[in-house]
Amino acid sequence: MSPSSLNSIDFDPTRFDAAIVDLDGTTIDTLGDFAVAVNRMLEDLGLATLPRERIELMIGKGSEHLILSALQYVAAADGAEAPAALARAQAQFERGWERYQHHYLAINGQHAAVYPGVVEGLQALRDRGLKLACLTNKPTAFAKPLLAEKGLDGFFELVFGGDAFERKKPDPLPLLKTCEALGMQPARTLMIGDSSNDARAARAAGCPVVLVTYGYNHGEPVRAVDADGFVDSLAELAAPRD
Repeated sequence: MSPSSLNSIDFDPTRFDAAIVDLDGTTIDTLGDFAVAVNRMLEDLGLATLPRERIELMIGKGSEHLILSALQYVAAADGAEAPAALARAQAQFERGWERYQHHYLAINGQHAAVYPGVVEGLQALRDRGLKLACLTNKPTAFAKPLLAEKGLDGFFELVFGGDAFERKKPDPLPLLKTCEALGMQPARTLMIGDSSNDARAARAAGCPVVLVTYGYNHGEPVRAVDADGFVDSLAELAAPRD
């Protein structure tokens, strides 16, 4: 596969039997939801809120990581040295996690939008006979209602959140378990994501991986990530084949 195109997929639709698709930053722009829920959590704890741009850099490794990172950043901004900032964040985590879940469930999907081209891309994969699974580090209780709210749940045979397995992406375990649940071989299962977490997990699991050029990659250029291809829109998966 070319590092800058999906031509080999377009020209050889029999190459894959299934696709595993990420959620946040790949199918749905959820930064607005994250920002609202995180800042309401911080307000509940009597802490300073954070700009969306800062929160965006913390997305991708699961909600627990997001909350701990936000609490640690606020503590550091207050002047705490790194060890003290981490200790303070850990002490606040249980309460912060409870408030975050409360607020996220209340606004889930209200400040989020499906990226352009996603419906066309998912439909093209389904039309080619691929089985689709959504695999995200977002908790399952957040992911399933969000997909339903945005009308995407019907595309996926399976949905696994970050709490579905013992470890989260970038560990390969979630991908391997998802392939097993689909009854598919990793080598014939395409991973579609937006970050180095998705690519690293796919590489370790033996899955080909394509990354979207938008989304959340921790502030780093996504095209610098080791992947098999990049697309500016999932609609490119529906491009006519020669």
